[in-house]
Amino acid sequence: MIAADMNATAARGRSLWDDARIRLLANRAAVTSLITLCIITLACFIGPYFTGHQFDTVYKNYVKVPAALEAYPREHQIIPALEKVLKRARVEVDNIDIKSDKVEVTVRSPDSDKKLDERIVRYLDRSDLFSNGSIEIDEAGTSATLNADISRYRFLFGTDSTGRDLLTRTLIAGRVSLVIGLLATAVALLIGVTYGATSGYLGGRTDAVMMRIVDILYCLPFIFFVIMLVVFFGRNFVLMFIAVGAVEWLDMARIVRGQTLSLKRQEFVQAAEAMGSTGLGILKRHIIPNTLGPVVIYMTLLVPKVILLESFLSFLGLGVQEPMSSWGVLISEGARNIQGATWMLIFPSIFLTTTLFCLNFIGDGLRDALDPKDR
Repeated sequence: MIAADMNATAARGRSLWDDARIRLLANRAAVTSLITLCIITLACFIGPYFTGHQFDTVYKNYVKVPAALEAYPREHQIIPALEKVLKRARVEVDNIDIKSDKVEVTVRSPDSDKKLDERIVRYLDRSDLFSNGSIEIDEAGTSATLNADISRYRFLFGTDSTGRDLLTRTLIAGRVSLVIGLLATAVALLIGVTYGATSGYLGGRTDAVMMRIVDILYCLPFIFFVIMLVVFFGRNFVLMFIAVGAVEWLDMARIVRGQTLSLKRQEFVQAAEAMGSTGLGILKRHIIPNTLGPVVIYMTLLVPKVILLESFLSFLGLGVQEPMSSWGVLISEGARNIQGATWMLIFPSIFLTTTLFCLNFIGDGLRDALDPKDR
Protein backbone atom coordinates (compact mmCIF):
# COMPACT_ATOMS: atom_id res chain seq x y z
CA MET A 1 0.00 0.00 0.00
CA ILE A 2 2.81 2.39 0.95
CA ALA A 3 4.71 1.55 -2.23
CA ALA A 4 1.60 2.23 -4.32
CA ASP A 5 1.15 5.67 -2.72
CA MET A 6 4.80 6.51 -3.33
CA ASN A 7 4.53 5.47 -6.96
CA ALA A 8 1.37 7.57 -7.40
CA THR A 9 3.12 10.61 -5.89
CA ALA A 10 6.16 10.10 -8.07
CA ALA A 11 4.00 9.73 -11.15
CA ARG A 12 2.05 12.88 -10.37
CA GLY A 13 5.19 15.00 -10.04
CA ARG A 14 5.25 18.79 -9.77
CA SER A 15 4.13 21.39 -12.28
CA LEU A 16 6.21 24.38 -13.36
CA TRP A 17 4.22 26.64 -11.05
CA ASP A 18 4.63 24.33 -8.03
CA ASP A 19 8.35 24.17 -8.59
CA ALA A 20 8.57 27.95 -9.05
CA ARG A 21 6.62 28.56 -5.85
CA ILE A 22 8.95 26.30 -3.82
CA ARG A 23 12.06 27.93 -5.28
CA LEU A 24 10.67 31.43 -4.67
CA LEU A 25 9.83 30.71 -1.03
CA ALA A 26 13.40 29.46 -0.52
CA ASN A 27 14.75 32.87 -1.58
CA ARG A 28 14.91 34.89 1.65
CA ALA A 29 15.57 38.23 -0.03
CA ALA A 30 12.57 37.80 -2.34
CA VAL A 31 10.25 36.70 0.48
CA THR A 32 11.35 39.57 2.73
CA SER A 33 10.86 42.03 -0.11
CA LEU A 34 7.42 40.59 -0.86
CA ILE A 35 6.36 40.97 2.78
CA THR A 36 7.73 44.53 2.90
CA LEU A 37 5.93 45.44 -0.32
CA CYS A 38 2.68 44.03 1.05
CA ILE A 39 3.11 46.10 4.24
CA ILE A 40 3.71 49.26 2.20
CA THR A 41 0.68 48.53 0.04
CA LEU A 42 -1.57 47.91 3.05
CA ALA A 43 -0.26 51.08 4.71
CA CYS A 44 -1.03 53.13 1.61
CA PHE A 45 -4.57 51.80 1.22
CA ILE A 46 -5.59 51.48 4.89
CA GLY A 47 -3.27 53.87 6.73
CA PRO A 48 -4.95 57.18 5.71
CA TYR A 49 -8.05 56.16 7.67
CA PHE A 50 -6.04 56.14 10.92
CA THR A 51 -3.78 59.19 10.59
CA GLY A 52 -6.43 61.58 11.89
CA HIS A 53 -6.04 63.96 8.96
CA GLN A 54 -7.58 64.38 5.52
CA PHE A 55 -5.10 64.51 2.66
CA ASP A 56 -6.43 67.90 1.50
CA THR A 57 -6.92 69.57 4.90
CA VAL A 58 -4.82 72.74 5.20
CA TYR A 59 -3.56 73.79 8.64
CA LYS A 60 -2.56 77.39 8.04
CA ASN A 61 -0.95 77.64 11.49
CA TYR A 62 1.25 74.58 10.88
CA VAL A 63 3.06 75.32 7.62
CA LYS A 64 6.32 73.37 7.23
CA VAL A 65 6.15 71.92 10.73
CA PRO A 66 8.99 69.41 11.39
CA ALA A 67 8.23 65.73 11.97
CA ALA A 68 7.75 64.89 15.65
CA LEU A 69 6.13 62.35 17.96
CA GLU A 70 4.95 65.07 20.33
CA ALA A 71 1.58 66.65 19.64
CA TYR A 72 1.24 70.23 18.46
CA PRO A 73 0.92 72.93 19.69
CA ARG A 74 3.80 72.89 22.15
CA GLU A 75 3.28 74.56 25.52
CA HIS A 76 5.45 77.54 24.66
CA GLN A 77 3.45 78.14 21.46
CA ILE A 78 0.00 78.44 23.04
CA ILE A 79 0.24 81.87 24.69
CA PRO A 80 1.92 83.66 21.75
CA ALA A 81 -0.61 82.16 19.35
CA LEU A 82 -3.49 83.17 21.63
CA GLU A 83 -2.21 86.73 21.96
CA LYS A 84 -1.85 86.95 18.19
CA VAL A 85 -5.44 85.80 17.68
CA LEU A 86 -6.84 88.23 20.24
CA LYS A 87 -4.81 91.07 18.78
CA ARG A 88 -6.77 90.68 15.58
CA ALA A 89 -9.96 90.80 17.66
CA ARG A 90 -8.82 94.23 19.00
CA VAL A 91 -9.20 93.47 22.69
CA GLU A 92 -6.88 93.87 25.67
CA VAL A 93 -5.74 90.66 27.41
CA ASP A 94 -5.82 90.77 31.21
CA ASN A 95 -5.16 87.14 32.14
CA ILE A 96 -4.50 83.76 30.45
CA ASP A 97 -5.07 80.53 32.34
CA ILE A 98 -4.13 77.20 30.71
CA LYS A 99 -5.55 74.03 32.25
CA SER A 100 -4.54 70.82 30.44
CA ASP A 101 -6.32 71.01 27.06
CA LYS A 102 -8.43 74.05 27.91
CA VAL A 103 -7.67 77.75 28.02
CA GLU A 104 -9.46 80.59 29.80
CA VAL A 105 -8.77 84.21 28.87
CA THR A 106 -10.01 87.40 30.48
CA VAL A 107 -10.22 90.30 28.03
CA ARG A 108 -11.52 93.85 28.07
CA SER A 109 -12.38 96.48 25.56
CA PRO A 110 -9.56 98.93 24.74
CA ASP A 111 -12.15 101.72 24.89
CA SER A 112 -14.18 101.95 28.09
CA ASP A 113 -17.12 103.46 26.16
CA LYS A 114 -17.20 100.62 23.62
CA LYS A 115 -18.88 97.34 24.49
CA LEU A 116 -17.48 93.98 23.44
CA ASP A 117 -19.10 92.01 20.64
CA GLU A 118 -19.73 88.32 21.34
CA ARG A 119 -18.63 87.51 17.80
CA ILE A 120 -14.97 87.96 18.80
CA VAL A 121 -15.03 84.31 19.86
CA ARG A 122 -15.00 83.40 16.18
CA TYR A 123 -11.37 84.47 16.00
CA LEU A 124 -10.52 81.51 18.25
CA ASP A 125 -12.48 79.04 16.14
CA ARG A 126 -10.73 80.23 12.97
CA SER A 127 -7.37 79.25 14.44
CA ASP A 128 -6.06 75.69 14.09
CA LEU A 129 -4.91 75.76 17.73
CA PHE A 130 -8.30 76.30 19.37
CA SER A 131 -11.86 75.00 19.02
CA ASN A 132 -15.27 75.06 20.75
CA GLY A 133 -14.85 78.67 21.79
CA SER A 134 -17.38 80.34 24.13
CA ILE A 135 -17.70 83.83 25.64
CA GLU A 136 -19.24 85.29 28.77
CA ILE A 137 -19.61 89.10 28.77
CA ASP A 138 -20.14 90.96 32.04
CA GLU A 139 -23.07 93.27 32.70
CA ALA A 140 -21.12 96.37 31.75
CA GLY A 141 -20.17 94.80 28.43
CA THR A 142 -16.57 96.02 28.58
CA SER A 143 -14.91 92.79 29.79
CA ALA A 144 -15.45 89.12 29.04
CA THR A 145 -14.15 85.64 29.70
CA LEU A 146 -13.26 83.45 26.73
CA ASN A 147 -13.05 79.65 27.01
CA ALA A 148 -11.79 77.28 24.34
CA ASP A 149 -10.35 73.81 23.85
CA ILE A 150 -6.76 73.42 22.72
CA SER A 151 -6.73 71.32 19.52
CA ARG A 152 -3.91 68.77 19.60
CA TYR A 153 -2.49 67.42 16.33
CA ARG A 154 0.27 64.92 15.65
CA PHE A 155 2.31 65.29 12.47
CA LEU A 156 4.55 62.22 12.45
CA PHE A 157 6.02 63.16 9.04
CA GLY A 158 5.60 66.91 9.49
CA THR A 159 3.62 69.15 7.13
CA ASP A 160 4.23 70.45 3.63
CA SER A 161 4.58 73.99 2.30
CA THR A 162 0.82 74.60 2.49
CA GLY A 163 0.25 73.05 5.92
CA ARG A 164 -1.06 69.60 4.95
CA ASP A 165 -0.15 66.45 6.87
CA LEU A 166 2.75 64.80 5.02
CA LEU A 167 2.09 61.29 6.38
CA THR A 168 -1.42 61.21 4.97
CA ARG A 169 -0.30 62.70 1.67
CA THR A 170 2.58 60.21 1.39
CA LEU A 171 0.21 57.27 1.88
CA ILE A 172 -2.37 58.69 -0.54
CA ALA A 173 0.42 59.37 -3.04
CA GLY A 174 1.50 55.74 -2.65
CA ARG A 175 -1.95 54.64 -3.78
CA VAL A 176 -1.65 56.67 -6.95
CA SER A 177 1.92 55.60 -7.74
CA LEU A 178 1.34 51.90 -7.05
CA VAL A 179 -1.96 51.72 -8.92
CA ILE A 180 -0.61 53.54 -11.97
CA GLY A 181 2.59 51.48 -11.93
CA LEU A 182 0.86 48.11 -11.57
CA LEU A 183 -2.02 48.79 -13.97
CA ALA A 184 0.21 50.27 -16.66
CA THR A 185 2.58 47.33 -16.30
CA ALA A 186 -0.34 44.89 -16.51
CA VAL A 187 -1.51 46.56 -19.75
CA ALA A 188 2.02 46.44 -21.18
CA LEU A 189 2.41 42.81 -20.08
CA LEU A 190 -0.87 41.67 -21.59
CA ILE A 191 -0.39 43.40 -24.94
CA GLY A 192 3.37 42.93 -25.24
CA VAL A 193 3.53 39.21 -24.37
CA THR A 194 0.61 38.31 -26.62
CA TYR A 195 1.81 40.41 -29.53
CA GLY A 196 5.48 39.41 -29.30
CA ALA A 197 4.80 35.66 -28.85
CA THR A 198 2.37 35.63 -31.77
CA SER A 199 4.73 37.54 -34.03
CA GLY A 200 7.76 35.38 -33.20
CA TYR A 201 5.92 32.06 -33.51
CA LEU A 202 4.19 32.83 -36.81
CA GLY A 203 7.33 34.28 -38.41
CA GLY A 204 7.65 35.10 -42.09
CA ARG A 205 5.70 37.99 -43.58
CA THR A 206 3.34 38.14 -40.62
CA ASP A 207 6.28 38.70 -38.29
CA ALA A 208 7.71 41.36 -40.60
CA VAL A 209 4.42 43.28 -40.80
CA MET A 210 3.81 43.10 -37.05
CA MET A 211 7.32 44.34 -36.27
CA ARG A 212 7.02 47.21 -38.76
CA ILE A 213 3.91 48.31 -36.87
CA VAL A 214 5.99 48.32 -33.70
CA ASP A 215 8.67 50.40 -35.45
CA ILE A 216 6.06 52.95 -36.53
CA LEU A 217 4.74 53.24 -32.99
CA TYR A 218 8.31 53.68 -31.77
CA CYS A 219 8.59 56.77 -33.98
CA LEU A 220 5.68 58.51 -32.24
CA PRO A 221 6.92 60.84 -29.47
CA PHE A 222 5.59 59.76 -26.10
CA ILE A 223 4.59 63.29 -25.06
CA PHE A 224 2.76 63.83 -28.33
CA PHE A 225 0.86 60.60 -27.81
CA VAL A 226 -0.15 61.64 -24.27
CA ILE A 227 -1.25 65.10 -25.42
CA MET A 228 -3.42 63.51 -28.10
CA LEU A 229 -5.08 61.30 -25.49
CA VAL A 230 -5.67 64.30 -23.24
CA VAL A 231 -7.29 66.19 -26.13
CA PHE A 232 -9.65 63.33 -26.98
CA PHE A 233 -10.41 61.90 -23.52
CA GLY A 234 -9.64 64.73 -21.11
CA ARG A 235 -7.27 64.81 -18.13
CA ASN A 236 -8.15 62.03 -15.68
CA PHE A 237 -6.59 59.32 -13.55
CA VAL A 238 -7.47 56.39 -15.84
CA LEU A 239 -5.74 58.11 -18.74
CA MET A 240 -2.41 57.82 -16.95
CA PHE A 241 -2.01 54.05 -16.98
CA ILE A 242 -3.68 53.72 -20.40
CA ALA A 243 -1.23 56.19 -21.96
CA VAL A 244 1.85 54.67 -20.32
CA GLY A 245 0.78 51.05 -20.77
CA ALA A 246 -0.16 51.60 -24.41
CA VAL A 247 3.41 52.73 -25.15
CA GLU A 248 5.57 50.61 -22.85
CA TRP A 249 4.34 47.31 -24.35
CA LEU A 250 6.60 47.88 -27.37
CA ASP A 251 9.77 46.88 -25.50
CA MET A 252 7.95 43.92 -23.98
CA ALA A 253 6.86 42.74 -27.42
CA ARG A 254 10.42 42.83 -28.75
CA ILE A 255 11.78 40.92 -25.76
CA VAL A 256 9.14 38.19 -26.03
CA ARG A 257 9.53 37.96 -29.80
CA GLY A 258 13.29 37.37 -29.48
CA GLN A 259 12.72 34.65 -26.88
CA THR A 260 10.02 33.05 -29.01
CA LEU A 261 12.25 32.91 -32.10
CA SER A 262 14.81 30.87 -30.17
CA LEU A 263 12.24 28.70 -28.37
CA LYS A 264 10.23 27.64 -31.42
CA ARG A 265 13.27 25.79 -32.77
CA GLN A 266 13.64 23.71 -29.62
CA GLU A 267 12.88 19.99 -29.65
CA PHE A 268 9.95 20.18 -27.21
CA VAL A 269 8.13 22.64 -29.50
CA GLN A 270 8.76 20.46 -32.55
CA ALA A 271 7.54 17.44 -30.58
CA ALA A 272 4.34 19.30 -29.66
CA GLU A 273 3.78 20.18 -33.34
CA ALA A 274 4.36 16.56 -34.35
CA MET A 275 1.74 15.45 -31.80
CA GLY A 276 -0.82 17.72 -33.46
CA SER A 277 -0.96 20.58 -30.95
CA THR A 278 -2.46 23.80 -32.27
CA GLY A 279 -0.50 27.03 -32.50
CA LEU A 280 -2.53 28.58 -29.69
CA GLY A 281 -1.91 25.55 -27.48
CA ILE A 282 1.84 25.65 -28.15
CA LEU A 283 1.97 29.35 -27.33
CA LYS A 284 -0.04 28.88 -24.13
CA ARG A 285 1.67 25.73 -22.84
CA HIS A 286 5.24 25.91 -24.14
CA ILE A 287 6.30 29.29 -25.52
CA ILE A 288 4.89 31.84 -23.06
CA PRO A 289 5.76 29.92 -19.84
CA ASN A 290 9.38 29.66 -20.98
CA THR A 291 9.60 33.40 -21.61
CA LEU A 292 8.39 34.36 -18.13
CA GLY A 293 11.89 34.73 -16.70
CA PRO A 294 12.98 37.73 -18.85
CA VAL A 295 9.41 39.06 -18.84
CA VAL A 296 9.23 39.14 -15.04
CA ILE A 297 12.60 40.86 -14.80
CA TYR A 298 11.52 43.52 -17.28
CA MET A 299 8.18 43.89 -15.52
CA THR A 300 9.83 44.64 -12.16
CA LEU A 301 11.93 47.30 -13.90
CA LEU A 302 8.91 48.67 -15.73
CA VAL A 303 6.93 49.46 -12.55
CA PRO A 304 9.47 52.04 -11.25
CA LYS A 305 9.88 53.37 -14.79
CA VAL A 306 6.14 53.95 -14.99
CA ILE A 307 6.18 55.69 -11.60
CA LEU A 308 8.89 58.05 -12.83
CA LEU A 309 7.01 58.69 -16.09
CA GLU A 310 3.90 59.55 -14.10
CA SER A 311 5.92 62.04 -12.05
CA PHE A 312 7.25 63.62 -15.24
CA LEU A 313 3.76 63.96 -16.72
CA SER A 314 2.41 65.41 -13.47
CA PHE A 315 5.22 67.98 -13.49
CA LEU A 316 4.12 69.05 -16.98
CA GLY A 317 0.52 69.34 -15.82
CA LEU A 318 -0.67 66.29 -17.78
CA GLY A 319 -0.89 63.82 -14.93
CA VAL A 320 -2.04 63.82 -11.33
CA GLN A 321 -3.53 67.14 -10.31
CA GLU A 322 -3.98 68.78 -6.92
CA PRO A 323 -5.21 67.98 -4.35
CA MET A 324 -4.20 64.42 -5.35
CA SER A 325 -0.51 63.61 -5.41
CA SER A 326 2.05 60.88 -6.05
CA TRP A 327 5.47 59.98 -4.68
CA GLY A 328 7.17 61.63 -7.62
CA VAL A 329 5.27 64.87 -7.12
CA LEU A 330 6.05 64.89 -3.37
CA ILE A 331 9.74 64.26 -4.05
CA SER A 332 9.79 67.07 -6.59
CA GLU A 333 8.17 69.42 -4.08
CA GLY A 334 10.54 68.26 -1.34
CA ALA A 335 13.57 68.91 -3.54
CA ARG A 336 12.45 72.53 -3.94
CA ASN A 337 12.21 72.92 -0.14
CA ILE A 338 15.23 70.84 0.85
CA GLN A 339 17.07 73.70 2.58
CA GLY A 340 14.35 74.56 5.07
CA ALA A 341 12.25 71.38 5.19
CA THR A 342 14.32 68.25 4.57
CA TRP A 343 11.54 65.97 5.87
CA MET A 344 9.44 66.83 2.81
CA LEU A 345 12.03 65.02 0.67
CA ILE A 346 13.16 62.28 3.06
CA PHE A 347 9.89 60.47 3.80
CA PRO A 348 8.49 60.17 0.24
CA SER A 349 11.98 59.16 -0.94
CA ILE A 350 12.16 56.38 1.67
CA PHE A 351 8.81 54.97 0.52
CA LEU A 352 9.74 55.14 -3.17
CA THR A 353 13.26 53.75 -2.70
CA THR A 354 12.05 50.89 -0.50
CA THR A 355 9.39 49.99 -3.04
CA LEU A 356 11.92 49.98 -5.89
CA PHE A 357 14.36 47.79 -3.93
CA CYS A 358 11.56 45.35 -3.09
CA LEU A 359 10.51 45.12 -6.73
CA ASN A 360 14.08 44.43 -7.83
CA PHE A 361 14.61 41.68 -5.24
CA ILE A 362 11.24 40.11 -6.11
CA GLY A 363 12.16 40.24 -9.79
CA ASP A 364 15.46 38.46 -9.14
CA GLY A 365 13.69 35.81 -7.08
CA LEU A 366 11.03 35.24 -9.73
CA ARG A 367 13.65 35.02 -12.48
CA ASP A 368 15.54 32.32 -10.58
CA ALA A 369 12.30 30.50 -9.80
CA LEU A 370 10.90 30.58 -13.34
CA ASP A 371 14.11 29.95 -15.29
CA PRO A 372 13.76 26.39 -16.67
CA LYS A 373 17.56 26.13 -17.13
CA ASP A 374 18.06 26.33 -13.34
CA ARG A 375 15.52 23.64 -12.47
